[in-house]
Amino acid sequence: MSSSSSQNFVSRSAIKKVFAKLQKEGDGAVVRRGISRSEQKLLDPFLMLDEFSVSPPAGFPDHPHRGFETVTYVLEGGITHQDFKGHKGTIYAGDVQWMTAGRGIIHSEMPEEEINKGLQLWINLSSNEKMIEPNYQELSSSDIPKAEQNGVQVKVIAGESMGIQSPVYTRTPTMFLDFTLDPGAQFHQNVPESWNAFAYVLESGEGGAVFGSSNASPVSAHNVVVFGQGNDGVSVWNKSSSKKLRFVLIAGEPLGEPVVQYGPFVMNTQAEIDMTIEDYHYGKNGFEMAKYWRSQ
Repeated sequence: MSSSSSQNFVSRSAIKKVFAKLQKEGDGAVVRRGISRSEQKLLDPFLMLDEFSVSPPAGFPDHPHRGFETVTYVLEGGITHQDFKGHKGTIYAGDVQWMTAGRGIIHSEMPEEEINKGLQLWINLSSNEKMIEPNYQELSSSDIPKAEQNGVQVKVIAGESMGIQSPVYTRTPTMFLDFTLDPGAQFHQNVPESWNAFAYVLESGEGGAVFGSSNASPVSAHNVVVFGQGNDGVSVWNKSSSKKLRFVLIAGEPLGEPVVQYGPFVMNTQAEIDMTIEDYHYGKNGFEMAKYWRSQ
C-alpha cells in the first residue's frame, strides 16, 4: 500500500524500543544484538537479530545449529559459508542466504573482505519441522525483487510489498523487507493482523525515523522498534531534511509454542535439548558428520 492510499490505513503503534548494544561473538567478531531473550516472547517466531561486523582473521568458525532457520543478509563485503553436507559458497553485498538448519548442521561463516557487515536473523521452526533435513535458499542481489514509488525503495527478501513478491519459500510465514526512504517520504506497509512485527534501523538522519504515528518520537540507527499486534500494518516517515532512512521491516506468524534454547539449539522442551546435546556429542540423528568434518 502506498502513501497515496493512506487515509484509511490504521498503523500499529511502536510499543518498545531496544538499542542493539555491541557484544563479542564467534571468534573476534562484533555484533549488535537487536533481539535477545527478553524480546522473544513479543516477537515469536523470531529468536535473534544480529547486525554483525567482522574483519579477517575473526569470524564464526565451525559451530552447530538445530531447530530453526538462519537468514544472512550481507550489507557490505562478503561471507563464505561451508558446512558438513558439502555445501560451500560466498554471498556478497545485497545477497541473502536462507538456511534451514532443521535436524542438524555444522557450518562456518568467515569474512571474505577487509570489512564485512550484515544482518543475521534466526527464525524458529514449528515442532513438526524442527527435525527436517537441512536446506538452503540463496538469492543473489539481482534475484531479489525491487520496487520504488514516491521516494520509497524496497527490496523484497521475503513476503510482498508494492505488489511484488519474493521467490523465497518461508516455512514459518515471514516478511523481510529492506526499505530506503528519501527525506520527507512516508510509507504504509500492510502486515497480516495476527503477525508479530518489528523494524531495525540501519541508517537515519537526525530525527528522521518515525514509526507508528507521524508525531511519535524519532528512533536512531541500531534500534529495534517492536510494534503492537492488530491493525493494518506499519507506517513510517522519514523526517530528516537531508539524509535517507534505511531500515528492515520483519514480520512473521507466531508459532505459539514453548521455546527452550541452549545456545545454537532451539527446541520445545528441555528433554529435546538434552537429546540434542547428546546427538551432537555422539555424532548421531543428523550430526553423523560432526566427528570428521572441519571447514577448510
